[in-house]
Amino acid sequence: MYHNPVHPLCRSVGRYIRKYALLAAGDRVGVAVSGGADSVALLRILLEMRDEQGLVLSVVHLNHCLRGEESDLDEEFVRELARRFDLPFHCARREVKSFATKNKLSIETAARELRYRYLEDLLRGGSFNRVSTAHTLDDQAETVLLKLSRGAGTRGLAGIYPSIRVESGRGEKLAIVRPLLEIKRSELEAFLKEIGQVWREDSTNAQLHHRRNRIRHEILPKLIEHVNPEIRLALADTAQIARGEEEFWSQETGLRLPSVWSDRPEGRTLDCSQLRALPLALQRRLVRAAAESMGFALAFRQVEAVLALAEEGEEGARTALLSDWVARRSKKFIHFETEAASQITDYEYPLPVPGTVELPEVGRIVTAFSPVRSNANQRHNPEHLLDARFAQNLKVRNWRAGDRFWPSNRKEPKKIKELLQDCHLTGVEKKYWPVIASGGEVIWVRGMGVRRDCRALSGTGILITEPARSKNS
Repeated sequence: MYHNPVHPLCRSVGRYIRKYALLAAGDRVGVAVSGGADSVALLRILLEMRDEQGLVLSVVHLNHCLRGEESDLDEEFVRELARRFDLPFHCARREVKSFATKNKLSIETAARELRYRYLEDLLRGGSFNRVSTAHTLDDQAETVLLKLSRGAGTRGLAGIYPSIRVESGRGEKLAIVRPLLEIKRSELEAFLKEIGQVWREDSTNAQLHHRRNRIRHEILPKLIEHVNPEIRLALADTAQIARGEEEFWSQETGLRLPSVWSDRPEGRTLDCSQLRALPLALQRRLVRAAAESMGFALAFRQVEAVLALAEEGEEGARTALLSDWVARRSKKFIHFETEAASQITDYEYPLPVPGTVELPEVGRIVTAFSPVRSNANQRHNPEHLLDARFAQNLKVRNWRAGDRFWPSNRKEPKKIKELLQDCHLTGVEKKYWPVIASGGEVIWVRGMGVRRDCRALSGTGILITEPARSKNS
């Protein structure tokens, strides 16, 4: 066994660990080992450093079941490596190909997603508080080139971060760390040869139909030969610069977002005039942050389309974003909404007393009976009994921005939008939710009954109900 805690490579990794506070004494570290040179070198380096750093190590391996017997031999190799150094071994198998097919993902993306799910599950399960992966300077350079080829701002160019936090829900500081991001792959292979440590070669690493492999074996070598011999370092430096920029802009965006993205009666909106008053770089980031708060991400061209809508969009103008999301201009504001929700039009029907109204928009029927006397023999909810004084010019419609309602179980009126949010209603169902208005005031809301100060207290009034529709209706 090789013993040299002051090997130059170990010193370099130690400096990087201290620079970014990746590991600390007492950390329980799961080392992700695939069997390839990078991850085997990571394990051997951390083994050399563990006494000095005060680390408790384990070995983690995920069998992706992609290469049949070759994958099984990788697993056995890593298992034997853990046994050789008397380390706890955590292993699982995942059918990456079927997962990729089911979720319409590339094999590479599916493998990465399942791998990180497994690592995060182990962290949250308490097996350790850190997972260390073997991403190298070469991986960083390849990632930056990939991001650049797809179109990326500083977030994409930031590449692979030295560490990423993993939420536990229990307040623990869990993380996935990358101690080798300043180390070249060739340095790791030289280190393994020096200490006599073998590793496994993944046959798929030579397959050029994977984009990363094409960059690794074809594009980067040509850039090294014809453009810059130190292109890997240059790209890694770019990533480091971009990470610093991202940290600054992330804080700035968080401070500025409430001034342009806020709650209004019709929902959360972007204020066009407030947005346009800011520098262009900040405008772009605020639009992207607003979209992410709604649960989706925007590419650069989609952000530009939203900004164009803010600059010159007319009332009702829309721009398609991604999937079924659209941005819509309404007066001085921009709304993000689904395609279905953006096509909703208001409805309104008169409700005679007595009478029945069919609401095709929601597949419901509303009826009003008059007069009704409440007594023990009649089966109806008194919360649906309207004082006859308010039964003038009744209209059944969907609720509108600014509508308020006073439920019988509350001490004061509240915005209908907030009441529906409390009921976890969203999208089309929420926008089409029926109410009954009298003289501009909402006096009944489906599922909530008659407004508190409009209920019939005498026992006689107008009963509002929703009878079941017949199967043939």
